[in-house]
Amino acid sequence: MVIIFLCSIAVLVAVVSWFLQKSFVQVYARYRAAFKKEATLRMSEFFLFLDPAQLWFANVVVCALVLALFYIASGSIWISVAAGTLALVAPQYTIKRLKRRRLQHFDEQLPDLVQALAGALRAGSGVHSALRHIVAQAPAPLTQEFGLVLREQRMGVSFEQALAHLYQRVPTEGAGLVVSSLKIAAQSGGSLAETLERIAVTLRARLHLLGRVRALTSQGRMQAWVMACLPVALGLVLNQLDPESMKALWQTSMGWIVLAIIAGLELLGIFFIRRIVNIQV
Repeated sequence: MVIIFLCSIAVLVAVVSWFLQKSFVQVYARYRAAFKKEATLRMSEFFLFLDPAQLWFANVVVCALVLALFYIASGSIWISVAAGTLALVAPQYTIKRLKRRRLQHFDEQLPDLVQALAGALRAGSGVHSALRHIVAQAPAPLTQEFGLVLREQRMGVSFEQALAHLYQRVPTEGAGLVVSSLKIAAQSGGSLAETLERIAVTLRARLHLLGRVRALTSQGRMQAWVMACLPVALGLVLNQLDPESMKALWQTSMGWIVLAIIAGLELLGIFFIRRIVNIQV
């Protein structure tokens, strides 16, 4: 009877292990495919054409190294798994942050290009020739985006369609104003130079206002991260000063529940503070 019971337990454990392994393999395959697709798309937006398989391999290697280092430093498998998971998903967050910074740089460079284009039009140049000369001297990412517009035209794409592609790649309010003005001028004519000068003034005023808003809300953003890091720093200090008392937090199920609640409340607080200080201009 005991042998039958033990065999049943062994079979049950084997079946559960097989299902868990199969589920893990499926989740891993889906995440790897999503990572490669997202990496290819995001890297092309930065005009970087890298092999997504190599990026995935580098991400897995970094994740394994982080997991091993945290296990050596802390001796806790749960902390190591959490650190490895963060290392696995960190590249996607980093790429999104870099994209936001790239769009911000584009908006900051756009008023100078619009003003230069208006001056060239007043001097008698055409839109295409003026764009070609200005883009050749513009910094990145402006030269990359408008350079692609000019290359698409040389490949037979219409000017309006190339501008639509530009706005799809750079969906900002400034790019929308410039694209709409150039489209209207290409279709109906009119005093494009005067319109572009007004747009340049509007874009500079908007950037100035946006800079003031960021300066006024920077304290709130910093406060969010300081308040989030304080409990973590306090926990690490207490763990060094009195490790025996902190064992209950790291090595018991109730301690893990408390840590999970703390992490959830921390993330919720960061989310609400960032929503409050994220003022759209």
